[in-house]
Amino acid sequence: MTDLPASPPGRKQLGLVIDLDICVGCHACATACKEWNSGGHMAPLTDFHPYGGDPQGVWFNRIHSFEEGDGEGARTVHFPRSCLHCAEPACVTVCPTGASYKRAEDGIVLVNEAICIGCKLCSWACPYGAREFDADVGVMKKCTLCIDRIYNDNLAVEERLPACVMVCPTHARHFGDLGDPNSAVSEMVARRGGLDLMPELGYRPVNKYLPPRLDRMAPAPGPAEPPAAPDPAEGNRLLRWIDRLLSR
Repeated sequence: MTDLPASPPGRKQLGLVIDLDICVGCHACATACKEWNSGGHMAPLTDFHPYGGDPQGVWFNRIHSFEEGDGEGARTVHFPRSCLHCAEPACVTVCPTGASYKRAEDGIVLVNEAICIGCKLCSWACPYGAREFDADVGVMKKCTLCIDRIYNDNLAVEERLPACVMVCPTHARHFGDLGDPNSAVSEMVARRGGLDLMPELGYRPVNKYLPPRLDRMAPAPGPAEPPAAPDPAEGNRLLRWIDRLLSR
């Protein structure tokens, strides 16, 4: 099976930070990903019956939407899902040919189509459902973090970003070196309490999710009421936050 490169602290780990608080589920990231990668490193991305009743095809980025909370405090959360470029990727270690591999220089997980036999072991091993089988060419494909953009000297520096990050209208997606604790994305994760997806599995995803802010999920205030008696906890913001949370 395929070995993983050494990953000492501080080694470059490129990845995404996705802010679930402001993602609006517009699918711009998924559409831009599909368009760019249909002619990029992992091209083509096959589609079968795209305009029929049972469309099927390869998508590296998918958006799931669900309801969080109850009553007036409920909200819709949009959850983008793609490869998380794990530090300990099961998809790599199960590959019998070495087609799935993790790059030592930047931590990006890729597939070498020339030696992929389409056995699908990587897709069965990935708990995040991030692998895509292209039935037209018989190989596995996945998000590359747009390596043909981020290392493209023909693009302006400000455009050397994954396609999904470039087009996000709410700036819910961020790209950078999550192996550097002083990078902008790492500081954002530390400030907002960024989370791993299913950390209990031990794969150590590089991509992080910023959780929805609790204060945005609190019920809207009701009609104005007469002033109440002084609250002894009025000066303690933490206690007021806990009270609001438990009163949902």
